[in-house]
Amino acid sequence: MATGVEELVEMLFSMIDEAKSVPLSSEKCIIERDKALDLLDDIKAQFPMELGEAKKLLAARTDYIASAKREAELIRKQAEEKARQMLAEDELTAQARQKANEMLKVAEERSRELRRAANEYCEDALRRTEEAVSEAYDEIKRSRARFRAAAAGVQPASGTGSSGGAQAGRAVYDAEADS
Repeated sequence: MATGVEELVEMLFSMIDEAKSVPLSSEKCIIERDKALDLLDDIKAQFPMELGEAKKLLAARTDYIASAKREAELIRKQAEEKARQMLAEDELTAQARQKANEMLKVAEERSRELRRAANEYCEDALRRTEEAVSEAYDEIKRSRARFRAAAAGVQPASGTGSSGGAQAGRAVYDAEADS
């Protein structure tokens, strides 16, 4: 069984691509409606999982930012404590202030950099997920429209008894309608 939306869409594409042509027409083919609809149902079932992955990414981003803030706060507190200790010694007061400010600037810069990196990573991951979900959804809508058009265009078998023409009860896919 396929596990991802992309794989399911690929299976649907292969089914249509490998379908038998309708006699006397290179633009039309015959597919098994139930199999195609089953694939579409599987694709629809995968969307909640894809969205769940996007939510997990958002939660991971939030955790990452919170961790960066905690780390920055710890560094800031350490810098303040070190500065207090250095201030106790009169001869090192100026040096302590300078070092504390430097450590604080480094901590703040690191915090900003971690936050920026986390935001970029999550934005990129969410953008790619959104694009994949959007592409899959658009493909589903196009496929359903083609299948509905094909189902609406089914002609009953002629009473001549010949084996040519469409079989009764089978959907005929009209690729010309895709154009």
